[in-house]
Amino acid sequence: MRLLRLKVEQLRRFRQPVEIRDLDPGINLFTGPNESGKSTLVRAIRAAFFERYKSSSVEDLQPWGDSAAAPTVELEFESQGKRWKLVKSFLKRKRCDVSVDGVGFSGEEAEDKLADLLGFEFPGRGASRPEHWGIPGLLWIEQGAGQEIHKPVEHAGSHLKSVLGASLGEVTSTAGDELIARITRERARLLTATGRPTGDFAAALEAHERLAREHADLQGRIRQYRQQVDRLGQLREEQARDESERIWEVYRQQARAADLRLAEVVSWQREQERDQQALQACQAGMRTSLDLLGRFEAQRKDLHRRAADRQAAEQALAAQDARRPAVERVLGDARKAFEAARATVRLAREHQQRKDLVRELAQVDGELAGLDQALARARELHERWLRQRALRQSLQVDAKALKRLRKVEEELARLAIRQEAVATRLQFDLREVGALTLGGEPLSGRGERLLLEPTEILVAQLGSLRILPGGDDIADLVRARQGLADERASLLSALGADSLAAADARHEQCRELDESIKRDASVLESLAPEGLEALAGRKQLTQARREDLGKRIGALPEPQEDSLSVSRAEAQLDAAEVSLKAAEADEAGFRSALLLATQALESARAEWSRLDGELQGADRKAREKQAEDQLLELRAGENRLDQALRERQKQIDQANPGVLRQDVERFTRSADAAEKAAEQRRLELERLRASLEALGAEGLEERSAELDVELARAARRSDELTRRARALDLLLVRLTDHRLQLTRQLQAPLQRHLNRYLQLLFPEASLSVDEALVPEILVRQGHGGEERGRFAELSFGAREQMGLISRLAYADLLREAGRPTLVILDDALVHSDVERLGNMKRVLFDAADRHQILLFSCHPDSWRDLGVVPRDVAALGG
Repeated sequence: MRLLRLKVEQLRRFRQPVEIRDLDPGINLFTGPNESGKSTLVRAIRAAFFERYKSSSVEDLQPWGDSAAAPTVELEFESQGKRWKLVKSFLKRKRCDVSVDGVGFSGEEAEDKLADLLGFEFPGRGASRPEHWGIPGLLWIEQGAGQEIHKPVEHAGSHLKSVLGASLGEVTSTAGDELIARITRERARLLTATGRPTGDFAAALEAHERLAREHADLQGRIRQYRQQVDRLGQLREEQARDESERIWEVYRQQARAADLRLAEVVSWQREQERDQQALQACQAGMRTSLDLLGRFEAQRKDLHRRAADRQAAEQALAAQDARRPAVERVLGDARKAFEAARATVRLAREHQQRKDLVRELAQVDGELAGLDQALARARELHERWLRQRALRQSLQVDAKALKRLRKVEEELARLAIRQEAVATRLQFDLREVGALTLGGEPLSGRGERLLLEPTEILVAQLGSLRILPGGDDIADLVRARQGLADERASLLSALGADSLAAADARHEQCRELDESIKRDASVLESLAPEGLEALAGRKQLTQARREDLGKRIGALPEPQEDSLSVSRAEAQLDAAEVSLKAAEADEAGFRSALLLATQALESARAEWSRLDGELQGADRKAREKQAEDQLLELRAGENRLDQALRERQKQIDQANPGVLRQDVERFTRSADAAEKAAEQRRLELERLRASLEALGAEGLEERSAELDVELARAARRSDELTRRARALDLLLVRLTDHRLQLTRQLQAPLQRHLNRYLQLLFPEASLSVDEALVPEILVRQGHGGEERGRFAELSFGAREQMGLISRLAYADLLREAGRPTLVILDDALVHSDVERLGNMKRVLFDAADRHQILLFSCHPDSWRDLGVVPRDVAALGG
């Protein structure tokens, strides 16, 4: 199908008639900014084919604010070797006319003929929707819908399969579909879609399983009945043995005997505890008597020690009294030496202060001289700084203008080189002088001239030659050079210079002046950081400081030749102070020692008198005699109790009370366990008798025989339905596989066209389609090897590219089947990067050999290398 002409009138922004003719059979590129009318043209084509001319749901076609308009679309195209013309009007003038090679059709007949030709449907009522668009809905991509492929393929599926099924009628035959549907229905009566039993099959399996469970339960109850009969006999024998032996009574007698023996041993243990307490009390009394006798002996020893201490204290006090005259004499001498040293230090400090002031006066004189020089230097620099600033202001150079002048000079030089390269060269070798005249210049000998503009050459006695340098480049270069020369003259005038070198020299002079001004300002800042007035004020303050120093020097004494330095005088003072402190410390130590010796003597005398009085008392001797007698009596009791405890403990160890307690517990538990076991056997015996009576009354053996018959019948029914379900399932699988093989044969042509385009985008890649002919999996080579990605998992841009490639493959398939194809792309591939977009242009260019493509885009720069001349949509409505 090839669209030849498109005309719209009173349709959205195109109020006046707009006509597009001479459409190329390949790619037709329409460009323009947003809202320039690109989508309006696409909508007009869609409305001409998809919308019923009687429809009232196309108000969006009217121009804004014009409810009386009758949107009209005229289309002329070629298809199947015939020329078609379509004229359709909506709303106020509803009409549809189609002519095919001069044969006319009108109304719904004309619309149905278009639908049969292109492969789409009309809605029952209302506006046309995507599910009605069929093949055009697949090949005509709306703005922003390039990545959607499943729905368009689904809507065009019946038309595509009708094209593919032309050579393979078995797949699309009604008989094959009915057979598969019939088998599917029969299978559905027995199996679900996932293969699980259902209906009669599930009921039969459930009945068989229920009877099998009941049979197994009955067999278990029969086994239980027989086991209980055996258990009843065993319990009767054990009960008879319990009644005859009554073993629990024997165990209780043994427990009582062990308990009596244990009570006797416990009485021994209580006596042992009483004697142990008496022994501990005896030993405590012995320790008390020994402590008392030890204290008495310590007091006697302490009295002798106190007498020795009293004698030593008397000797120490006498020694301290003998030291008193020497200590007092040393202290007096140290105090005199310290006072003399203090006076010497005071005089040395006054002499040192006078020297410091004299030295400071000399420093002040030097500082005053420096300030005089700095003030004079600063005033000189300040005056020069003012002169340089004035000169710098007069030599001001515009840096931007100078920079531009340099660029202009460089461009002029470059243009001169280009002129020399492209200019017409006239080379000559003349034997006669004046034979040729070039622009009034006689030429002679050998030489060469560059001709940049039309030039006349006079040939003596023959006439003239007019040489016109060829190409627009020379004229452009001459004009460009003249423009740059004018700009250079203007810039030189603005800079006040006659050449770039003069302007550079002036700029260099300004730079040197800037550096000199900056340098003088820096020196001035270092000399007078706070200004000239502050520097002068500082000089006045220094002068006042000099006068004050002179007065202070006159008030201090002059040093003598034998005067000590401050450090030596302070050293003597420190030594005197150390000696004084040592003497004071010795005197304080002497007084402390004398006081301590006196106190020690008094304390020693008092302690000796107290102890001597205690030892000489009558009561103290009686207490010592009583303690010695009590100690002898307690030692005898200790020996007696210790012997009794050893003998009784031997009896207790031989009786072993721990084992006796275990025997009591063991025999008691054994008796309880034996009696309880006998009672449990009696109760179990009664339960078994009742259970056996109940089971015997149920007729288990008769019910087991009946169940065997029912179970066999249910097994036969279950096996019959199982075989039928498996047979139907196998038959459906075989038919489906056969249908799938035929479908793959249907897919082969489409797969071939897909791979053709895909190689231009991804070499060695493949894009598979599913049974519904929808792109499914993209296989390509990546950095890590083969990569597989489902269509829905690809990026937005990749899905848009795969969607366009798939549509072009469908178009190739339709073309091979003799069906009309027209590809419309409204702002497609806007999400592709530069490299992918370049590859997609190859795809479009290749497809344009077989299909007419209408490409609408608001990015004209992206399609410059598509090989077609773009049409400006904005100019159509002008």
